[in-house]
This record gives sequence, structure tokens and C-alpha cells, in this order.
Amino acid sequence: MRTELGPAEFEIWSGMSGPDRRHSVGVAARVRGILGPDADRSVMAAALLHDSGKVDSGLRTPGRVVATVMAGLVKHDETTIRRWAVGGGYRRRIGLYLLHPERGAEHLESAGSDPLTVAWTLQHHLPRADCTLDQRLADALRVADND
Repeated sequence: MRTELGPAEFEIWSGMSGPDRRHSVGVAARVRGILGPDADRSVMAAALLHDSGKVDSGLRTPGRVVATVMAGLVKHDETTIRRWAVGGGYRRRIGLYLLHPERGAEHLESAGSDPLTVAWTLQHHLPRADCTLDQRLADALRVADND
């Protein structure tokens, strides 16, 4: 990972949970398989760090399941989720988890990551039509993440 990530990015990646790091390595391997030499450092960093914002919530698998169910119950209402994220207790953790793309993008921007890496982290749950990245790269990252 050290060859694919800058020092600040590696620190962020190292802080991710074991399951999230394993998932990210799998995504990176699939992206490399899809794009070959077009999988440059910024694309590989995007594959490795797209879920890095999840660390802010402190939730593990059972809590993440609850968060996903709660998001569905409120129909992914952004106002509700943002209110949870600034509140307290367990709802705060759920809100932070549901905002992980935004949180991760903020951390990566502060770490000096490439704009492509930041953009994919922010947009990786958006519909294809709403993604601002080159569609070939976004499609490869999306397929690799959903495999």
C-alpha cells in the first residue's frame, strides 16, 4: 500500500478497520485488473480510500447494519441524517456513518490527496449520471466496489 498511497493517505488507510482495509485491497486489485496501466496512483488511492470516512463513526458490522436500516427508514433524508450527525449518542454515530463519503473526502482533501481520489470518495454512492469523473474510471471503480 505504501507505493500506492502518500504518507498522509497511508496513515488514513492504516486507521481503517481490518475488514474495510481488506475490502479496499480487493477493490484496488479489481480496478487494476479492469484498467491495467490506466489505474494510476490517484485511481488506486481512490480504490483504497473510498470508504475511509467510515472510521469517524466507530461503528463495526452490527452497527453498520443498523445504520443502513435506519437510512432506509428515513428514506435517506439528508436533513435527518445531518441532524443525527451533529447530535449525540448512537444516532450521531449512525449519522456519521451515513455521511462517510463526505467525511472521507474532507479527510483526503486535508491530506493533500489528488482531486480524483477526493472526488471518487465523495461520489462513490451517487448514481452514475451524477458522477463528475471520467465515466470509464468511475465505472471501473464502481464495478470493483460492488463485486
